[in-house]
Amino acid sequence: MNDKAVVVKGLTKIFPRVKAVDDVSFTVDEKGIFGLLGPNGAGKTTIIRMLLTLTKPTSGGIDIFGINALSHAARVRQITGYVPQGVSVDGELSGYENVAMYSRLYGVPGSERGQRIRDILRYLGLQNRAGDLTDTYSGGMMRRLEIAQALVNRPKILFLDEPSIGLDPAAQMALWELIRRARDEFDVTILLTTHDMNEADILCDRIGIMNRGKLIVTDEPSRLKSTMGGDVLTISSTTPCCADKLKELGYSVTSNFTEGQFDILVSNGERSIPHLLESLNEAGVKVQSVSIKKPTLDDVFLKYTGTRIEEGSSWDETRQVRRTFRRLTE
Repeated sequence: MNDKAVVVKGLTKIFPRVKAVDDVSFTVDEKGIFGLLGPNGAGKTTIIRMLLTLTKPTSGGIDIFGINALSHAARVRQITGYVPQGVSVDGELSGYENVAMYSRLYGVPGSERGQRIRDILRYLGLQNRAGDLTDTYSGGMMRRLEIAQALVNRPKILFLDEPSIGLDPAAQMALWELIRRARDEFDVTILLTTHDMNEADILCDRIGIMNRGKLIVTDEPSRLKSTMGGDVLTISSTTPCCADKLKELGYSVTSNFTEGQFDILVSNGERSIPHLLESLNEAGVKVQSVSIKKPTLDDVFLKYTGTRIEEGSSWDETRQVRRTFRRLTE
């Protein structure tokens, strides 16, 4: 069994009008990739703030590589790296200068600073653009530069807040590969937040599903999907009370997207469709279409929370996190 890089017990954060984090407990394996999956407002960023020692919890405990984060905040900051949701690079500085600024903030020795900066820029494929102003960089290049900033102090744990938000699909896939490679080659533990189901499924060894401040369930993505109990069939019908007919026939209706469109769970979708159509026809239900899909984390989220994740971003809070983190590491 791997050692635990992060141990969170009973973590709670109460603001004047809301309980942002409600008695959350989880662990992160050393050199693993752990994801907090949930919509904006679920409490994910607040948890990152507490793990980065930027916000004190109302109650609960945090150990990071055996260090009590509540009593030894400075030690924790020295072994962490952080990439925020919003753009954090300075467009009026070159790529090299941006990384150099963070190397000084983290206290990288002057004798090592230049070589470390060159090495990390080369590793992330930015060496040929190191002297260019970063306001000429693409979104994907800026994201890689932010990772360079976070890795220059050689952290033991890297926090990524919505790492691929705003990137096109090609840049997103490239970033995911880079994150996996960084974990393996730098021996760094990664904790990320996301509302992107594919990101959580592809990147994470384990995920925790969050909603309204609570951690609902934690497990490997494949095991969570297996709890769905089969394949999902989406049925479109103009017949009134179609959902009631489906239930009478013994099918589990898991959601109603719009009037006349339903999801049901079956053990084997391909083999179940002919029998389903025959049964519905005998019951007087007119079916317009049937589609099949394997269970996804979106289905898992719906099962455990009763809702689906709505896409969006909360920029103001993550910018505040970044400003506070920079101030505390100066």
